[in-house]
Amino acid sequence: MAIVAVAGRKGGIGKSTITGNLAGEFVAMGWNVAALDTDPQHSLAAWADQGKGVLARCVQKVRRVDVDELRAQARAGQKSADIVLIDTPPGIPEITYAAMLLADLVLLPCGPSPLDLYPLKDAVGMGLKARSERGAKKPRIRFVPSKILKNTNLGRELAGSLEALGRKVLPGISQRIVLAEVVTRGLTVSEFAPASAAREEFSELARAVESILKR
Repeated sequence: MAIVAVAGRKGGIGKSTITGNLAGEFVAMGWNVAALDTDPQHSLAAWADQGKGVLARCVQKVRRVDVDELRAQARAGQKSADIVLIDTPPGIPEITYAAMLLADLVLLPCGPSPLDLYPLKDAVGMGLKARSERGAKKPRIRFVPSKILKNTNLGRELAGSLEALGRKVLPGISQRIVLAEVVTRGLTVSEFAPASAAREEFSELARAVESILKR
C-alpha cells in the first residue's frame, strides 16, 4: 500500500493529467487505485464525471480544503487500495505539505517554460522539510518533465535542466492533443488510445513509479 502525491507550487503543469492517466495505468497493471482530488476546482473529479471509465470508479473529492479531511481520506484509501494518488492544488501550500507528509513518493511535474522551473525549488524544499519532519527517507522526490514539445530546444533541454536541480528525473510526458480528448470522454489514455505514443509514455512512467515503490 503506497501513497503518491503529485505536487507543485504552480498551476497548469499537468498535475491532474498525470494523476488521472497514472491511475489508468495502475488499474491496467492490476492495482486497486484511489485518486484523491484536493483542488477546490476539482478538475480531476470533473474529468471523471464525463464518463464511466476507470476514473469514475476511483476518483474521490476531498470536499473540504482541510488537512484533517485529506489525512482521513488518504488513510481510508489505504485500507482498500494498493496505491493512493493525491492530486494537489497549486495555491494551497498547507494541503500540498500535508500530502507530502503522507506520501511515500512525491512527483513534481514541470513544464518546459523557465516560469515552470522557478517555483520547483520551493516544491523541492517543501518535500525535504516533510522528510525531515518525518525523520525518514520518505517521501522520495522525483521530477517528471511535463507538456514537452519535443521539436523545440526547451523541450529537448528540460530533462537536463531538471537534473541540474539535483533530483532524479522520471520519464517525461509530451504535449499531445489526445490528452485533452480523453478528458472530454471521461477516459484515461490507456482506455481511449491504448496503442498510442501518449499511452506508451504513461506506461513507462507508471513502471518507473512502480519500481521506486517496490524498492
